[in-house]
Formats: sequence, structure tokens, C-alpha cells
Amino acid sequence: MSVLRAMLLWGSRNKWMCNRFPRYAFVRRAVRKFMPGETLADALQAARNFSGQNISVVLTHLGENISTAAEADAVTAHYLDVLEEVHARDLPATISLKLTQLGFDLSEEETCKRFSKIADRAGSYNNFVWIDMEDSSYADRTIKFYKRIKSEFSNTGLCLQAYLYRTAGDIDELMENMPNLRIVKGAYKESDSVAFPKRTQVDANYFHLARMLLPAMKDGKARVIFATHDKILLEQIILAAQGFELSAESLEFNMLFGIKPSLQSRMAQRGHRVGILISYGSAWFPWYMRRLAERPANLWFVVKNLFRR
Repeated sequence: MSVLRAMLLWGSRNKWMCNRFPRYAFVRRAVRKFMPGETLADALQAARNFSGQNISVVLTHLGENISTAAEADAVTAHYLDVLEEVHARDLPATISLKLTQLGFDLSEEETCKRFSKIADRAGSYNNFVWIDMEDSSYADRTIKFYKRIKSEFSNTGLCLQAYLYRTAGDIDELMENMPNLRIVKGAYKESDSVAFPKRTQVDANYFHLARMLLPAMKDGKARVIFATHDKILLEQIILAAQGFELSAESLEFNMLFGIKPSLQSRMAQRGHRVGILISYGSAWFPWYMRRLAERPANLWFVVKNLFRR
């Protein structure tokens, strides 16, 4: 792991920085590259803009590791409202959430009840709910939770991280559940004992996982979304998929709001299904630092904003 990336990931967990840095105007300006605004209204407007480009969106309200049941109930109510708004506006939008937003650290049973309310509401609108994977300490519990919830709600999916050594085994374990999976590289600070330390290793494992999943996609045993902006990986996956006679439309890709928008448009024009992850909310600093850590070159945008008025 590079020193710069390690520093950014450390910053994402530093409480003083999380409380202090969002007050600075130059930081708030820089973060606009990655999110349309802090409110749900901002996110819904951005979703509307993408619908005209034949691109869907995934909405996620930022925040994690809440500390009270009341907070978890408030997050649950918020996501129920999101589903209502999406349905009322006829937007091509799903939602993605972290289990710790629903009280996973407090009670798994209560988290299951809250998540079930959300998944049930989503199902009534023919919509979908994604579970974001958090750091590796949550992996076992999150996978167990997903297997349980998937047995009741087919309209649910799970994010898995390619930088973890364990992920190939997790995929094998989940295949009996006909899973819906979103594959990302991973953005948390992890020990070399659990995660590949080098970017080239993560990339190689990502493609290995894709090769594992393509036959299941072909046979209808899994729905898979490849979430990456890496053009080399994208082309490798597309070429490999052709070997399994998978159509362009059967390949789904997710990308982040504001990152390589021209690539997003090109992938949609090629007939692939493209979804844009739109994040919003006031608790954006930890998430923002992890986005910078994924691609430290984006620090240049922060530097430029230091000199803008």
C-alpha cells in the first residue's frame, strides 16, 4: 500500500479530521466532483438527469456505525422515503445501504427487521436493495446476514471486495443462494494479512473473480455487476464474456458519480447496462477520503480548489 493511500485511509477514520475538515469551503468545493449535493433532492435531480442517457442510478445515504436504535430507525425511515420518492418520480434508481446504518453493531435481529421493512417496500415497487460490504471485520456476519435475507427477499444483493483474499471462497459459498453480487475493488484500510497489498494483485484477483462468475451469469445462476472505472479491466471482462457468448446487454457495470463520465456514456452506448452510484448526505468526509485513496491522483482536484474563490 502506498504511503499516500495509507495516509488518506487513516484520515477517513480520524475523528478530528471528520469533524473539522468539512467546515472548510475548499474541501466542500472539491467534494462536489464526487457527489451532486448533501440532500436527497440533490440526488434525485441527478438521477433524473441520468435517466435521459439510458443510465440507471444507485442511491446511497452516507453514514455508518450509528450508535443508537433511534438513529437506526431514522435511517430506515429515510430509505423508505427514498423508495417512495423514486417510485413517485418513476426513476430508474435502486438503493444501497450499510448494515451498520441499521444498527448492525447493536442488534442483528433488529437490523434484520429494519432491513426487511426496506426490502419489502422495495419489492412492492419492483425495486432492489443492495448491501454494501464494510471493512473485513464485518465480512462473515454480513455474508451470513445476506444468505438469511436472500432466502426471503430475492430483490436483494451484496457487494464483495476484490482486494480481500477470502472473496473467491465467499463466492463459492454464496452460489447455492443464486446471489446478486456487485464486485468492487475495496476501499478500506486493511492489513496485508487479509487483503492484497498491491494494486496489480487486486486487479488480477478482480479479473479472476469475474472469470469465476461469468459461467454462473451465462447459466442464470447469478446476477453480477462489475463496479470499476478501470478501462483495462472493463475490456478484459467484456472480451472474456464474449467467450461465454454473453450479450452486451447482459453485462452490468457500476461507476461512481463524477468519475470518468465519458466512459460511462460510452459503455451505455455500446449496449451495456450502466448504473451510477450517487452518494449524498452530510456524513461524507470518511467516504470522500476513501474515494481519494482509491485514486490518489484525484488529490489534484483538491489542490486546484485551494486557489479557487
